[in-house]
Amino acid sequence: MTPRTEQQPQMSVEEFEQLERHAPETVWLEFINGKVQVKPVPDGDHSEIIAWLQRLCMQQRPELWLHGERGLKTERYRKGRARADGVLVPEGSLKGHGEWSETDQALMVVEVTSHDSDTNQRDRVEKPDGYAAAGIPVYLLIDRDDRTVTVFTHPEDGRYRQQVNAPFGAPVEIPDPVNITLDTDPLKEFVD
Repeated sequence: MTPRTEQQPQMSVEEFEQLERHAPETVWLEFINGKVQVKPVPDGDHSEIIAWLQRLCMQQRPELWLHGERGLKTERYRKGRARADGVLVPEGSLKGHGEWSETDQALMVVEVTSHDSDTNQRDRVEKPDGYAAAGIPVYLLIDRDDRTVTVFTHPEDGRYRQQVNAPFGAPVEIPDPVNITLDTDPLKEFVD
């Protein structure tokens, strides 16, 4: 049997979108590297982390908005579909968008690790590459397992060329075009 690749996906993007539209509300699907994946529904701590980040973004950059659980067209040629935990865009940028938005207005995308077996491959490997290939300037990974925050920047040729990693509790600078500073000490209360 031939392994699936981006060149030989499980189905077309159109077939995936139709499947996703008919999935139960309790199931979130993504289409990453040509295969359908089930994204875990966030737990309470996960949701609180996104709310914490929304508050910080509003305080420091009120002209921007961090939208939670936003569908994005990712990867090369926008053949992937990822449901980001957060997408930072200029206010009003998603007006008129359907379920899956182009990434041209996205300044930053955020993922918070979940406690499931796929989080390593999905959040630490596949999504950074898909977001970089889509040209999103900043990928922020809040890793509850490692208790770290990683800022990926400078997307080029489908990879982020720079990454800065800091433990929970350290201040984290998110550079242009975001330009905010995170006091990550509150993240300590959202890990087991």
